[in-house]
Amino acid sequence: MNAAPSQVVLAMQGVSVTRGAKRILGPIDFRIQSGERWVILGPNGAGKTTLVLHMNGIHQTMQGEVFIAGEKVDSKNKESIRNIRSKVGIVFQDPDDQLFMPTVREDVAFGPINMGVTGAELEAQVMQALELVGMADYADRPPHHLSFGQRRRVAVATVLAMKPEILVLDEPSSNLDPASRRELADILRDLDITLLMVTHDLPYALELCSRSVILSQGTIVADGKTIDILCNDSLMAENRLELPFGFDPKNTLVK
Repeated sequence: MNAAPSQVVLAMQGVSVTRGAKRILGPIDFRIQSGERWVILGPNGAGKTTLVLHMNGIHQTMQGEVFIAGEKVDSKNKESIRNIRSKVGIVFQDPDDQLFMPTVREDVAFGPINMGVTGAELEAQVMQALELVGMADYADRPPHHLSFGQRRRVAVATVLAMKPEILVLDEPSSNLDPASRRELADILRDLDITLLMVTHDLPYALELCSRSVILSQGTIVADGKTIDILCNDSLMAENRLELPFGFDPKNTLVK
């Protein structure tokens, strides 16, 4: 179960990245409470992926601090990073970046094994994660025999098997057919976990995340309810965010 809703599970304080004399990110300050669902919006090159990769130490923090459930992310401390990466699970845009073992079961088991989980406990974590994404019947299949949508769900399972406190998804709906897109949305909606998503799919953002931030040229230029941001025509236009033809967020029933 998630911790109490009042607990801050992710905090960024003054996080900045510079390359030479150019600042490409920051300063970034925000907090995510346990159980919240956030989406990061913005045009290509806004710094969204750079921001996300600071959350579990893949990118070393140049300036500022990142805290996960009260623990500071320290890229130079291997033990700390190992612990942080068990708390923050990132699902990348291409599932093949995360699936490399002979079978689905082995892919999902890889993370827990590296955390020292074995035996019956390991099997239970693997099967629970696969059940959460509707892929338990595919445990002994080679990942490359699965459809793209099925591979993305297995990639989500590889992260869930680590029992993270925060699930981060980079463009989760990209390259999915309509049925696979809907299936993944149903799965993500039912997960009892703090969720952070990066996407250009604005209907998906509205459906799955109640709160949004817009990142532009490395800084947060808007922060609020997703419905309010998507209904702000001038803000959307200023940040090159366009709704699909015929989609009106004001007339959308969000589950």
